[in-house]
Amino acid sequence: MAALVEEFTLSTGVLGAGPGGFLGVEQSDKADQFLVTDSSRTVVLYKVSDQKPLGSWSVKQGQTITCPAVCNFQTGEYIVVHDHKVLRIWNHEDVNLDKVFKATLSAEVHRVHSVQRTEPLVLFRRGAARGLEALLTEPQQNIEAVIPDEEVIRWSEFFMVFKQPVLIFITEKHGNYFAYVRLCKSHSFSKYTLLLGKEEKSVKPNFTARVDGKFISLVSLTGSDGCIYETLIPLYSSDTEKSQRLVRALMLKAVVSAGAQNDTAITILDQDHIAVLGPPLPTSKECLSIWNIKFQTLQTSKELPQGTSGQLWYHGEILFMLHGKCLTVIPYKCEVSSLAGALGKLKHTQESGTHPMPHFVNWETCSGYELGSYSAEQSKTPRRKKIETSLQPEVPGSKQLLSIIKKDSEKHIEVELRKFLAKSTPDFHTVIGDLVAGLLGRCKAEPSFYPRNCLMQLIQTHVLSYSLCPGLMEIALEHTDVQMLQLCLQQFPDIPESTTCACLKLFLSIGDDCLRDININMESVFDYSDTIHNEKKEMQEPAEIVQNGCSPEDSSCSKDDQQLSKKPKGEAKETLSFPVTSCPVAPKRAALLNAVLHSAYSETFLLPHLKDIPAKHITLFLQYLQFLYLKCSGSAAMTLPGVSPPTLSQIMDWICLLLDANFTVVLMIPEAKRLILNLYKFVKSQISVYSELNKIEVSFRELQKLNQDKSSRGLYSIEVLELF
Repeated sequence: MAALVEEFTLSTGVLGAGPGGFLGVEQSDKADQFLVTDSSRTVVLYKVSDQKPLGSWSVKQGQTITCPAVCNFQTGEYIVVHDHKVLRIWNHEDVNLDKVFKATLSAEVHRVHSVQRTEPLVLFRRGAARGLEALLTEPQQNIEAVIPDEEVIRWSEFFMVFKQPVLIFITEKHGNYFAYVRLCKSHSFSKYTLLLGKEEKSVKPNFTARVDGKFISLVSLTGSDGCIYETLIPLYSSDTEKSQRLVRALMLKAVVSAGAQNDTAITILDQDHIAVLGPPLPTSKECLSIWNIKFQTLQTSKELPQGTSGQLWYHGEILFMLHGKCLTVIPYKCEVSSLAGALGKLKHTQESGTHPMPHFVNWETCSGYELGSYSAEQSKTPRRKKIETSLQPEVPGSKQLLSIIKKDSEKHIEVELRKFLAKSTPDFHTVIGDLVAGLLGRCKAEPSFYPRNCLMQLIQTHVLSYSLCPGLMEIALEHTDVQMLQLCLQQFPDIPESTTCACLKLFLSIGDDCLRDININMESVFDYSDTIHNEKKEMQEPAEIVQNGCSPEDSSCSKDDQQLSKKPKGEAKETLSFPVTSCPVAPKRAALLNAVLHSAYSETFLLPHLKDIPAKHITLFLQYLQFLYLKCSGSAAMTLPGVSPPTLSQIMDWICLLLDANFTVVLMIPEAKRLILNLYKFVKSQISVYSELNKIEVSFRELQKLNQDKSSRGLYSIEVLELF
């Protein structure tokens, strides 16, 4: 059951609400204080319980505030942007905005977002976003354009999800709408095309959103038909390169009059209730109403005879709106949703001026509630009784499985999980993360509990990411589960560099005996016919490197090169060959290392962790990378065989990373020093070859031009071409 409490008006003597209303109402760092920004020059701090302003700040005449003022919850300071590019920061003691901190930015700002437990985020009009601290270090930094010029941001919101700041914004282009989701810590960015149906171009939908498990529930109110729709947007996209299409589902039908123009608004109050602002009928005045989403019923409504600006703000248990020319505050109460409360069977004392339960929605026409058909002759009492019977709560399969996970044996959980995954349920993607969280929670509570098979099944659904289950790889590392770690490296796009390095340490240190009986994906490994299985065997003296276009005795080679190239007397000189002809690691270890090579990383964050790897493991990894590099260079296509082998670019990048992080240490190890010199000589020979090929390419290009000009030639001719 929900109820609207008696409204009251805040003093608006210092505010000037324009034709479009206020720019925004935002929470301050105090629970009872709010920042109200008008559409021209003024920001006012209100204390709602006292119904009076605590402070007021204005920009100079001729300047215009262009986005709502917000509070930096980390410092208690206030932030506002005027004239699209000028950012001001001040505190409660400041009086004149013209004398506070000022930063002029290089691009126009759409909005500044601020939530608890993270720094404010600045969203620019072209879709780029910057943290406040990073932006203030260089205000004139170049701001990239993320969205096309034709797209315009219509709505945006900022959330904290599992300690991860998440930004979502909606853009519009020629009546088509797109959703962008940015995970600020992992720098993941996804684009989605919203299929909103055939709407009138002049009627813009209203948006609101909340986090629902591993999805963002985007709710839209469409003025053309007066219905509310829901679109589930995944927080973690499996394909960030392409724009994915998302279909909406009907949530509530005909909550406002069809064809209502711009005086409508919507906001989500909790998981079961939603507030709607707009006229319920074409001839009626505007109303503020609260609907129960779960049971599709209207809980309460309040008529607004003086009209509104179509704006509605929600903070805590308070609704803010512009009623007439006054900023009106309407507290509300929402109880835990139940069928009896939704149907008005609970006893409540109604507040004056509110009208509970004006009507019921036609349950048969609502999507997702197929209750059968009823004839018009049926009386209301039997109908309601049948509805109540039909809607007796049933425990979903996911909740049953979560209950089993908390107490049953691993074998029983595995059997029930296999049954659940075999069924096609509409909320399949939503519950996978909850199931993993339940399993990991029990693993931490019971160290002996490790449902490996269950976790492997859930990973293979291809809907998980590191951010959804951050404890999964840590537990796999504790149990030395290299098969699970390989699978995570192959599927998770957002693994932190520290975890990647931890996996690399384990893959380099684990013994061959442990790997022998483990089932590892070998797709990335080609046939090593001459693999050396014993990695502890001392490294053999490298064969002579015969360079393409440069012999070791050449004067251009260094003295160290010549010393390493010397052979004992009587030893025959080797023919053309690569310095390494056998792989220094076993095939299974190679497959694990290839998974690390394929993983995404940031060089800045990876380098400090690479310094913690022991020197002998660094040497072994460099030997393997050298082997791959030489095999790759020996191929005409510059690629390795196999289904998904490492690329030449990945191999070279990791060689550079290891040397950057451990160069001093590597120079102290004889085997590693010899390895670096071998790499140096081979790369030097490759550069020489490429230089000669570039010269030949120019000559062939000139020949091609001459060959194309045949118009002046007769039946027989002699041509002399000089090549330099």
